[in-house]
Amino acid sequence: MTAEPPASAAPKKPTIALTVGSRVKVRSAGTRDDALVSTGLFRGLVSVGGDNSLAIELDDSVKEEKGRIRLVPLNAVLAIDVLEAAKAEEEKRASDPGAAAYFR
Repeated sequence: MTAEPPASAAPKKPTIALTVGSRVKVRSAGTRDDALVSTGLFRGLVSVGGDNSLAIELDDSVKEEKGRIRLVPLNAVLAIDVLEAAKAEEEKRASDPGAAAYFR
């Protein structure tokens, strides 16, 4: 006897990926009582002295820090909220209608 999946199986959900250019809010270890909140664009991963960090270009949520790049060590990250996801580079190239017309 074999078990068959139900006919109305839910569609497969896309994999989750933190892509460069996504707007994020990162909560990381700060003071003893409060977390440090960094809001802005995710610019990628950076290795400093063998430790990996998230590079966040800060937005205007704190006026003096707009445009500054904050490196948040991965071991200090408490939570990451993806406010607006950017398409991965492979998806951008595949969906670009202008590129397909070039080779016609």
